[in-house]
Amino acid sequence: MKAALVRHEKFVIRRRYVIEISVHAVPKSSSYEDGLKWGLICVDRQSAKRVLMDNHHPKGPHIHIDDRELPYEFTNLDRLIGDFRKLITEHMGVQI
Repeated sequence: MKAALVRHEKFVIRRRYVIEISVHAVPKSSSYEDGLKWGLICVDRQSAKRVLMDNHHPKGPHIHIDDRELPYEFTNLDRLIGDFRKLITEHMGVQI
């Protein structure tokens, strides 16, 4: 099975914040136990602040806030999107 696109959105808010959400269904494996590969990105073009969430191999689910990297416990897509929105609001002061 090839990766199948589940969700993709890309948009810009206030000509400043670039947001991209990409989720693919992939074969379940030790690298992708949930059968999903995802990447969520928000970059502030003015300040260069950034929030990224992804689960690439070999690191598994994690968060990047600017230059910091933190672990993330994935439970489901709805929570992932909610957590992403919350991090953007907390770190960048903008709501999506």
